[in-house]
Formats: sequence, structure tokens, C-alpha cells
Amino acid sequence: MAKNKRMKKLYSEIDPKKSYPIEKAVELVKKTSTANFDETIEVHIRLNINPKKGEQQVRSTTVLPHKFGKAKKIAAFVPESKKQEAEKAGADLVITEDEIVDFAKKGKINFDLAVACPETMKSLAPLAKTLGPKGLMPSPKNDTIAKDLEKTIGELKKGKIAFKNDDSANIHQAIGKVSTDNKALIENYETFMQAVQAAKPDSAKGVFIKNISICSSMGPGLKLEIK
Repeated sequence: MAKNKRMKKLYSEIDPKKSYPIEKAVELVKKTSTANFDETIEVHIRLNINPKKGEQQVRSTTVLPHKFGKAKKIAAFVPESKKQEAEKAGADLVITEDEIVDFAKKGKINFDLAVACPETMKSLAPLAKTLGPKGLMPSPKNDTIAKDLEKTIGELKKGKIAFKNDDSANIHQAIGKVSTDNKALIENYETFMQAVQAAKPDSAKGVFIKNISICSSMGPGLKLEIK
């Protein structure tokens, strides 16, 4: 009951039928964020695609201009000859091909993202069942197979994100925290939306984006204007 009362009060602060410009929406999202932790600010997009058709899948990456939250720990799976290169590029954990089997036996995944050199992929089989279900298996789809370790790891460190539609034709993406500066949130949002628009499948006809909403982790959702 307390939660219902809380949400009812928060919804009284907004107009659920109105579509807000991003600048005003960010202000209201922060105003209606009342949890006792630094809530994540999320964007949810409803696409006009058929998610059952492979050619209409939306999947891409982009680098948000402003990082937020806890820094991601990156593991690099590389040949012995590229160990120093991976370390210099900023990888938090470097596992060479000769170490993969022992690493797999330990079964401890203490990183948030994984990259691999193309020539190392064949050696990752022992880790497939561990990394796959967690979405950590390096893949060309999320640009984590690295021909250029410095570029790939550098972009991930800067805040590179990978997004894709779900089975309901929606995309969900965090763009910052309540503590993130308003200007930075807006710039992250605009960069993300440009990437979504650029990822429109050729076979998707008509209006591509049906609606957009923004909210904090525990707050009410607000509709956004579609430009």
C-alpha cells in the first residue's frame, strides 16, 4: 500500500498523456526520483518492426559521450604475443590462450565485459557455456572481437554500449544516473537516439519509432517527444 501511495503521489507530478521535450523530461525524472539510492535513468523505445523477422532486427553500438555508474571491468582473451598490448590498452584482466583452460576450470567470472582477438576465438570453446548465458561471449555483433585492442578496449572504457530490440519490438537502455548532470544526460540521450535511427532496417516501412518513454529505476514513466 505504501508503494501505491508513493507512486500515486509521484504520478501527480506529471501528465501521463503529455509528450515532453527531453530537457523538461529530465527535470521531472529527477524530481520524481525519491529512492534512497542513485537511481538509473532509462529510456524505453517502442519500434514499428516485426521482431520475428530476422531482417528487421535492430542491433547496434555507440559510444555515449558521458560515462556514468561504476567503471566496467574488462577481460581480454589474447595470444601470448598480444598480452602487453592488451594491458597497455587498459584491459583489467588479460588471459592468454594458454591460460584459458585453467581459467575455465576455476569458473569464476570477475569481469563485466570480454573482448577477444579473432585468432583467440577458437580457443574460447571451454568458456562458451559460462560466458554465453551471461551475454559475455565476444561477438562481432557487439564489436567485442578486437582486431585493434587499443580502439576496442578504449571505446568500452569510454562508455560504449550495445543495444538491440527484444521479442516485443522494444529497446531498453540506461543513459545515466539521477546524479548525472542534466546536460550530460541529454547529450547521452541524443547520441543514443541517433544510433537507433541509424540502425533502422531497410525492410522496416513507415514510422520507425512509435513511442519513447523515460524513467528512473523506481519512478514513473514520462512520454517523450519524437523528433
